[in-house]
This record gives sequence, C-alpha cells and structure tokens, in this order.
Amino acid sequence: MIARLCSAAVKSLSQVSRFFSFGFISLLSFSFLLLANFNLAQAASHHHKKNHHTSVNSVNKHVQNLHKSGKKTHLSAHATHSKKSKRVAHAHQLAAPVERASVGDLSGLKHTQDPLALASNAALVLDQESSKVLFEKNAQVSLPIASITKLMTSLVVMEAKQNLDEVIEVTSDDLDKEKGTSSRLQVGTKLSRADLLHIALMSSENRAASALGRNYPGGLPAFVNAMNAKAQQLGMLDTTYVDSSGLSSKNVASARDLAKLLNAAYQFPLIREYSTDSKYVVSPSGKRSLEYGTTNKLVANADWNIGIQKTGYIAEAGRCLVMQAIIEGRAVVMVFLDSKGKYSRLADAGRIKKWLQAVRPSTVSQHIGI
Repeated sequence: MIARLCSAAVKSLSQVSRFFSFGFISLLSFSFLLLANFNLAQAASHHHKKNHHTSVNSVNKHVQNLHKSGKKTHLSAHATHSKKSKRVAHAHQLAAPVERASVGDLSGLKHTQDPLALASNAALVLDQESSKVLFEKNAQVSLPIASITKLMTSLVVMEAKQNLDEVIEVTSDDLDKEKGTSSRLQVGTKLSRADLLHIALMSSENRAASALGRNYPGGLPAFVNAMNAKAQQLGMLDTTYVDSSGLSSKNVASARDLAKLLNAAYQFPLIREYSTDSKYVVSPSGKRSLEYGTTNKLVANADWNIGIQKTGYIAEAGRCLVMQAIIEGRAVVMVFLDSKGKYSRLADAGRIKKWLQAVRPSTVSQHIGI
C-alpha cells in the first residue's frame, strides 16, 4: 500500500515538473519574442528618423544652395513638393524685370536732385512762343534718344517732298539687326509711304522707319546724312544720327536739341496729326489688316491737349518723351530723357503740368543739373 502511494506521488511530481518546464519554456520564448519585437521597433524608429533627418537636410541644403545662388523659392510645410507647388516655387523665382543701367545712370546723372522729383535724368520745359526756359535738368547733356529719332526721320521725309502715295515694300534690309526686335510688318509687306510714316510716328514701328530711310534718293546712308545735315541747320550741335529708327544707342541728342527738333517738326500738320493719333489701321496689299495704337496714352486723355509727341525706349536711353501741350492757355514744349519705369515719363509730364498750373511761372524758372 505504501509502495503504491509512493509510486503515485512520484508520478504526480513528474507531471508537475513537466508542466512547470513547459511553462518556463513558454515564458522564455515569449520573452525572446517581446525582445525581438522591441529591437525591430527600435530599428524601424531609427530608420524613420534617419530618413526624415536626411530628407530635411536635403531640403535645407537645397535652400542654402538657392540662397548662395541668389535665387528665391517658396517652401511648403512638407519636405517634399507636389508638381503644383514646384510650379509655384518656380514662379516665385521669376522676379519682375529690372531695367538695365542707362548711359545717363552710368554717367552719374541719376544722382541729380530736382524740386519736382522727376524720374527723368534729363528734362527741359520751355514756353513755345517765347522759347523761355521754365524748367531745366541736365538739358545740355547729350544722351541716347531711341525712337525720338523718328521725329527727325519724319521731318526729312516731309521736307524732301517725297510722294506719300508711293507703295514701299518691307525687305530683309529692314529687319532689326541691332537688337533683334520683332515687328508685325513681315518681309514682303507693301504699304504707302504715308502709312509707314503714320505708324512710325504713332506706334514707333521700326521696320516702317527703316523702309522710309531706305527708300530715299541714295538709300539709307544718304538719308542719315540728310538727318545730320538738318540737325546742324537747326543748331542741334549735340546731336548725331546713325539710323532712321533709333535702335542704335549712337543716335544721341541733348534735351535742348530735341526742343529745337520738336518745334521744327511742329510746322508740319501731317506730323502733328500722325503723332497724336491714338489708333490706325493699315491694309497691306494681299494681307490682313493690322490695327496699331499709340505708344503715348496721354494723347487719348481728355485732360491733355497735345499738339505733337514722340516716345522712345532702348535700354541705353531709358524711357524718353518729347511733346508739345497747351497748359493754362500756354503752348509748352516738354522733353524728358532717360526715366525708369514704363509710365515714369508720363508721370513726369503730369508733375510738370501740375507745377505749371500751381505756380504759373512767367519770370521764375528752374535750372538744375551739371
């Protein structure tokens, strides 16, 4: 009996031992599993942090490179950008165009102060009837005049009494080889001399001005000689012309000289009419009609009474404007050379007009400059 009890006890102990052994092994296996999962989680976290750190560093390095290169960009809240945000960033990099320094700027004229705070580096305002100077700023300095040149072009054409009805063809010789500007007058376009003169004065059409000069007795060289001869005749001693369009920066004159040119051109009603027209349609032979508009918005402004005008622009010359207007019952000649900003020359004209209306100068004049 005792032997059987002992045997049963041993058997029970053996079962308990096997149970605890299995439990210990299971617990040990579960511990190893937890440890493995923990290590995997740490590895994944480290990998994520490393990738995020790399991504941020990459963006920062890109921004630093952009700053070094002087570029600007727009960064979103995320390290990565969609195609749309990249387009936005690219758009932000495209800053507004800045006009190059002109000849006047490089000569130091931009430092000249005047009481009206004109944007133009050179200016002249005078009474047309008496020729009395009312306002003057660097008016004796010879500067590039751009398409103001076309005023002399029109004067030479008119004084030569060339047939205005004669049809002239635009050729490859009229293409702009100086600055590569475009034109709606294609090679082969045929227009009357009058139409070419009209759009050259009103819209500053370069190929029209070139064709006018080329179709002069002796060609363009003879035409340019006639321009310079006329300048000398008018006493424009600071003036030189090298083409009929004004695309070359070698076309130069002072504000004083241009006042003389404006008065001479004013004597021709057709030049006054064409230069102050606001819109005009030409119908080239065998081609569709072309509508042109003025380069001077003041001619269509009811607050202005303009008798003759011409604008001009190339980088070397800045924004230029010459015109005659009636202000407070007086005919006034205004010349503005080398201003910056698309509408700055028109704003300068407005400043002069307000000044004349306010002070009505009769004996007082302003002389500023070197």
